[in-house]
Amino acid sequence: MAIIGKIIKTGITLNQKISMGLTADENPQLNQLKELLNTAKDTSFGKYYGFAEMLKCDDIISRFKAEVPIHDYNAMHNNWWNKQQIYPDITWPGRPEYFALSSGTTGKSSKRIPMTSDFLQTMRDVGRSLIRDLPSFDFREELFESEILMLSSTSQLEKNKDGFLEGEISGINVSNFPGYYDLFYRPGKEIAGIKNWDERVKAIVRAAPEWNIGAIAGIPSWVLLLLQEIVKQHNLKSIHEIWPNFSVYASGGVAYETYRKDFDALCSKPITILDTYLASEGFFAYTARPNTMAMKLALNHGYYYEFIPFDSRGVDETGTLLKNPVSHSIDEVEENLEYVMIVSSCAGAWRYSIGDTIKFTDKAENEILITGRTKFYLNVVGSQLSEEKMDAAILEISDKLRISANEYVVAGIKNEAGNYTHQWVIVTDDQFDAGEFGRLLDKSLQSANKNYQVARGKALKNINVKGISKKVYHNYLAENKKKGGQIKTPKVMQGEQMKSFMEFIDQ
Repeated sequence: MAIIGKIIKTGITLNQKISMGLTADENPQLNQLKELLNTAKDTSFGKYYGFAEMLKCDDIISRFKAEVPIHDYNAMHNNWWNKQQIYPDITWPGRPEYFALSSGTTGKSSKRIPMTSDFLQTMRDVGRSLIRDLPSFDFREELFESEILMLSSTSQLEKNKDGFLEGEISGINVSNFPGYYDLFYRPGKEIAGIKNWDERVKAIVRAAPEWNIGAIAGIPSWVLLLLQEIVKQHNLKSIHEIWPNFSVYASGGVAYETYRKDFDALCSKPITILDTYLASEGFFAYTARPNTMAMKLALNHGYYYEFIPFDSRGVDETGTLLKNPVSHSIDEVEENLEYVMIVSSCAGAWRYSIGDTIKFTDKAENEILITGRTKFYLNVVGSQLSEEKMDAAILEISDKLRISANEYVVAGIKNEAGNYTHQWVIVTDDQFDAGEFGRLLDKSLQSANKNYQVARGKALKNINVKGISKKVYHNYLAENKKKGGQIKTPKVMQGEQMKSFMEFIDQ
């Protein structure tokens, strides 16, 4: 038995029991909002919207929603955040230490999201809460004396013209790791500091046999690519040949299910999959108990959430938020309905639309699943296809045809007659009949979605499917600067983007 691992596991288990014995906050979200408003009441944003007076109201939540408009990135940045690079006390006390660059899955230019010291602390606090919940999974002691591989963006940050350090959020987090993290964090700061993604992967592959990895964290598409390269370069039958203690994978960024088959093929032992909801805007949720991929919301960590129904009460037919949408607090939501998540945080984000849609799977446990992105909502001529529905259909057809298709891209294309087709690009190294894939996919989507079925009888005249290799897809991502350990790849494109993509494929 691993003595050190047993000691660590016992300590974490004791910490969990102590935490469970503490008195629960009866209204954690109201108290989070009060703390945020009180801390920011003397900032420019707080004075403009009257936070001090708001705190005196009997119904603070209703007043907050009535006075403060919902902000997307452009509204938040153009009116407030860009001034925080020059002046203090704009949306949060002081000046941020870093700015996180995030183009996410949409947009050509990077977003700049302020990283205050309070905000970075919330991310560490949610991480500690995740660790406190690990005893629920009853992992073997060997895991607790193993190392963790975090596939992040580069930790080598850039200094902008105003003197702030900039980088992707995972790189900022790695650059702030305390010295003692070197005992268990891999690939280590030296390799993590390599800017070029391909060179960083090569360095990790070379060093892999020297490590004792028990857990891995990162976006599935890039982690899978890395593990496949390690297995190939070291002539392994499975990743467990060099990492026998590998037993936990913390996924995030994109849905895991379309990658499960390929991950299973790399492993000779079962691994536990934990999902995480970690974005540039915050570390919002994580899987806290076994036998589910649902994630527990972090309710006591510096975030106040609102949930806008992803239907006619909250969005228009394109999935865009209404000017005055219905907005629910956490105690007002219903299970299995889709919501756009809105967050206010100690990064100085106020009623900020992240662009994600979620649903509650268990209100008692405050557990959610991410169902997609509002920008991934494909609603050409009323087809109303969410990322969750498209993922399920792709997975179903891949299983029927016995192929592995992790990634796909789709767009609505309008022809000269004014009719639409859905152009699908399926990414796989397996051979398949594109016509058969299209017929099965169309049938699956029609049976699962009445709106799509209606659209197929009207202006949505056809669907086309084209298969491409992973190499071609990765070359396209590299061409468009969408390649790297924390890049989320797009699934829904605009028509012009798809035409450009198809031209790239034809070349």
